[in-house]
Amino acid sequence: MATSYKAFPLNCSIQKRPSHVSDKSPHFNLPPFPAFKPLKKILPGVPLQIDVQKIITDTAAKLLEAFVDSFFEFVDQPLLPSQSNFAPVEELGEAILVTSIQGRIPDDFPEGVYIRNGPNPLFGGLKSTNSIFGRSSHIWVEGEGMLHAIYFKRSSEGRWKVLYNNKHVETDTYKIEKQLSKPSFLPAIEGDSLAILSAYLLNWLRFGKANKYISNTNVFEHSGKFYSVAENHIPQEIDIFTLKTLRNWDVNGAWDRPFTSHPKKAPDTGELVTLGVAATKPFAVAGIISADGEKLVRKVDLQLNRSTLCHDIGVTKRYNVIMDFPLTIDLNRVLRGGQLIKYNKEEYARIGILPRYGDANSIKWFEVEPNCTFHIINSFEDGHEVVVRGCRSLDSLIPGPVLSLKEYEWLSRCYEWRLNMHTGEVKEKDICGANVVYMDFPVINGNFIGVRNRYAYTQVVDPIASSTQGSQRAT
Repeated sequence: MATSYKAFPLNCSIQKRPSHVSDKSPHFNLPPFPAFKPLKKILPGVPLQIDVQKIITDTAAKLLEAFVDSFFEFVDQPLLPSQSNFAPVEELGEAILVTSIQGRIPDDFPEGVYIRNGPNPLFGGLKSTNSIFGRSSHIWVEGEGMLHAIYFKRSSEGRWKVLYNNKHVETDTYKIEKQLSKPSFLPAIEGDSLAILSAYLLNWLRFGKANKYISNTNVFEHSGKFYSVAENHIPQEIDIFTLKTLRNWDVNGAWDRPFTSHPKKAPDTGELVTLGVAATKPFAVAGIISADGEKLVRKVDLQLNRSTLCHDIGVTKRYNVIMDFPLTIDLNRVLRGGQLIKYNKEEYARIGILPRYGDANSIKWFEVEPNCTFHIINSFEDGHEVVVRGCRSLDSLIPGPVLSLKEYEWLSRCYEWRLNMHTGEVKEKDICGANVVYMDFPVINGNFIGVRNRYAYTQVVDPIASSTQGSQRAT
């Protein structure tokens, strides 16, 4: 989804180096089988202990791996020449001096770190698998997260020294594949339904996880600590100076589910508002984390009746903003031969306004025109109205766009909803009016999150280039 940019961007070129894939086939630790007591047998002069559970576990692991190796073939997804700047790069290992800068660093620019993350797949790029069950593929937003950082430091003479470094976010699943030195998790999102189901099951049996934790979408700060995140797992705390992954952040064990890619700080209190979306019930849970990051203040099941792929959450001074749009994750749909993730413009779309510490019964829902909005620009209160601004599409880029739609309807335009908390009235409009400009990945001054703001910054999307590439490309 959104690739996160924090601070001031500069261009620097890193040469791509080839990835190495070994032929090693180590074995794994499976979830424990029913317990067997070790058998002991005393041979003449030699004590012998047989651990039946370990033998069964190791044998099962070998059989599962042999099955995957025999019946699943990993295939590289093609990368068009025009997409070469999206190809994965290798880790540098240490920071390098940036010697070529386009433009000029302003005199009053502060020292600090510009950091972003984004997909950087291991082993050469995104994969598909062919098997006796059909084909399954990674979608364009997958790939292990890599942190990219540019460090700005001014000398005593006023000269700038700029360094660049990069490093993968070392999630639990990254460590597994890195140790195995080969692609191991089967793609489990897009493809033939039977292939997706078999990938889901085999990943779970081998690793205890249905899919990889990618941590490639956003970098955010809370209480002086920094986190990398993607919404299929909890965040990873990172050191922005060394780019080392420090730990998984589960709020001292209180948060045990996925974490939205775009949590928001509540105005005035500094509490962090988050959302966790899952494919099984409870489909969506909202949470509030204390300003010091140590305590989960509130956790509430929103009691949605479908798994909405809600990528963002909004806040105002008194409310949380929930987007319940018809882009859904449905395992039952896969069992019926359909897609795991699908946008259905015939289903309802609504925005929920939840009092900051309310429960599911206190949400006020507003029916809106069907759409898919991944990113909220900002939300705030204006009299009796809650104003929500976002980047709205008439289709979805997840898992991929429907290129047959007329006038690039699958691309996002800046949009506004005004929701009257007293009358229930909804007013909708294109912010740009008759000017058709496709934009996404918005950002505002963080001091204005949840309150009325004047300026927002977005990336303008080239619709022709995006149509030929199959995903959004910004200019």
